[in-house]
Amino acid sequence: MNKMLMMGAVLASLSTWSLAEELVVYGARGEQLVKPLFDAYQKETGVNIRYVMDKEGPLMERLKAEGSNSPADILLTVDAGNLWQASQMGLLKPYASKTIDANVPAHLRDPKKEWTGLSIRARTIFYNTQKVKPGQLSSYEDLADPKWKGKLCLRTSKKVYNQSLVAMMLAENGKVATEKTIKGWVNNLATDVFPDDTKMLEAIAAGQCDVGIANTYYYGRLMEKSPNLPLGIFWANQKARGTHVNISGAGLTRYTKKEQAATRLLEWLSSDKAQNMFADVNMEFPVNPKVKPDAKVAAWGPFKQNVINVSNAGSRQTEAVMLMDRAGYR
Repeated sequence: MNKMLMMGAVLASLSTWSLAEELVVYGARGEQLVKPLFDAYQKETGVNIRYVMDKEGPLMERLKAEGSNSPADILLTVDAGNLWQASQMGLLKPYASKTIDANVPAHLRDPKKEWTGLSIRARTIFYNTQKVKPGQLSSYEDLADPKWKGKLCLRTSKKVYNQSLVAMMLAENGKVATEKTIKGWVNNLATDVFPDDTKMLEAIAAGQCDVGIANTYYYGRLMEKSPNLPLGIFWANQKARGTHVNISGAGLTRYTKKEQAATRLLEWLSSDKAQNMFADVNMEFPVNPKVKPDAKVAAWGPFKQNVINVSNAGSRQTEAVMLMDRAGYR
């Protein structure tokens, strides 16, 4: 009997040790972007990270279907709109961490603490340097002015990045003013909308249009590949609320059985040590203000961020989609 009790205790101990030594992350970011981070964390702590990659929609549906049987401990994805949606679906649980609160500014994390930003991506204005001077540019709203008639390029409204931008504009400018701006954008389009930011930036460089709106890391990647392209970056709305920023981020899954271990991983990802790795690999900005961006990113110059809480990208998203549809922005 004693032998059986001892064996049971050993097995229980091994089981606990096993649980503590592995975390499962469901992620919508390319494995090549996060593997170096997880490898570094494993080397430092001994905790293995098992990464399950898919698009954010299927991952959220998978979490919902798995329910309490899900092996996932963390959901990692891009855009506050997606994280807000996961929270609304009941897929996340609040974290308790003074470390995260200290490392991540309040406007870049969920007020309910169900998710936090881990890197920043700015969505701003880009222009053809042979056709436009920076002094001609000012704000997202100004791109609706008739002076840009036939000169504006945009990515499709179907992508969450533009939905989040418009949602944030709704939160600050209101419905009437925002709809006026979006209609102005549509009236000023030089061509049909583009499926992605890279193709849109290439169109600006080719002279197909003069200006457009894109995420900064697409510009960084393109210029690294073709440094002589006549493309310039302009920080929008610097005389007012600041440039629109969004995040890539993560939260604890509702049914994680390793809440403390998962929280420690989020804390590490927000720390000085991990932040440069997390942001640099995709030419993003560190979410932790104590950490300097990569030299290539810093070369774009300093800018004032819009500090409205990014959760508005989710809470106003449905309204934003309906507004863009009414305005004819496809």
